Amino acid sequence: MPVFRLTEQLLFPDPELAEDGLLAIGGDLSVPRLVLAYESGIFPWFGEEDPLLWWSPPERALLRPGCLHLSARTLRSLRQRPFEIRFDTAFEQVITHCATAPRLGQDGTWITVEMREAYLELHHAGHAHSVEAWREGELRGGLYGVSLGGAFFGESMFSLEAEASRAALRALDARLAAWGFTLLDGQLPHEGLMGYGFQRTPRIKFLAGLAEALQLEGRPGSWSDQ
Repeated sequence: MPVFRLTEQLLFPDPELAEDGLLAIGGDLSVPRLVLAYESGIFPWFGEEDPLLWWSPPERALLRPGCLHLSARTLRSLRQRPFEIRFDTAFEQVITHCATAPRLGQDGTWITVEMREAYLELHHAGHAHSVEAWREGELRGGLYGVSLGGAFFGESMFSLEAEASRAALRALDARLAAWGFTLLDGQLPHEGLMGYGFQRTPRIKFLAGLAEALQLEGRPGSWSDQ
């Protein structure tokens, strides 16, 4: 399996060369490189002691905006005790919570300090966004990801209260559908995402859908006032 070493040149190999997912090593987390990576269907993922690794998995978890599935129990709970939903008002808090929230079966985090700083810069550039669930003035859950054209690439989510992250995901799904987005990417397929209606999608089909989504105008800039 070939793994390519990146140089200072702003260039990625063909993502379809990543047989088992791992495509390249090295490079940097600058805004231009991150934008190019996501436009190419590639994302960074590495541990605290690892070098910078770039991935293009053979399958992606994809959802057509507007097709999110939540259980009747979750919907009933959100109706009875709705959260206040905000966009892009606490990005740094959201990514920090995502990095530090304990997760079953996981030690450490892939959202390293380096990653947090890079995605904060991407947020300031208008390409990374947070969706936040608030209650009584306190942040209780949320998610963050990257938006380019008509595609949103989900990165991570957290909850400090039951249903908080689902409330944020529901709000994101509704907003993307209203704006005419065509692709919500959950990256690696797993049981949790499949339960929300995400579909296992071969890389070649994902890349074709991504190319179409990138032709759309999208919503660059802050989403706090949109």
